[in-house]
Amino acid sequence: MIKAMRRLNQALPELVVGILIYGLIAEFIGVWFVKDKLHYTTGLLIGLGLAVFMGVHIAIVIEQAVATGGESTKVLAAKSVLRYIVVTVVLVVMMITKIGSLIPAFIGILGLKASAYAQPLLHKKLFQNLPQEESTLEDEEVKQ
Repeated sequence: MIKAMRRLNQALPELVVGILIYGLIAEFIGVWFVKDKLHYTTGLLIGLGLAVFMGVHIAIVIEQAVATGGESTKVLAAKSVLRYIVVTVVLVVMMITKIGSLIPAFIGILGLKASAYAQPLLHKKLFQNLPQEESTLEDEEVKQ
C-alpha cells in the first residue's frame, strides 16, 4: 500500500504518517480534558479518517491535473468541491446520529494541515540515515 501511495505522490506516505502521529498526540492530550472519552475518541478517529481521505484525494486530483496538462480545470474544481461535500456530509451525519463529537472531528481534520506543514521535518527525520543516491544523481544531471 505504501508503494502505491509513493507511486501516486512521493510525499503522500509521509503525509499520512504525519496525520497519524498528530492523531496520537491529539488523543493523548485531549482525552485528559473530556468527560466522555469514547465520544471524543470516535470523533477524532472520524476526523483523522477524513484527513487521510482528503490527503489521498488531493494527491489523486494533482496526479490527474498533471496527466491532463491542466486542461480540464472545471473537472478538477468539481472534484475539489466534491471532497468538501463529502466532509460536510460526514460531519452532518455525525451531528444527526451523535456517533462522535464534532469538535474532535474538526481537530482530526486539521491533522491534514499540521501534517502538511510538518512533512518536510518528518521527511528529514525519517530519511536522514539513508544514502542520498537519488539526490546525487539529480545533482550530477544538473551539472552536465
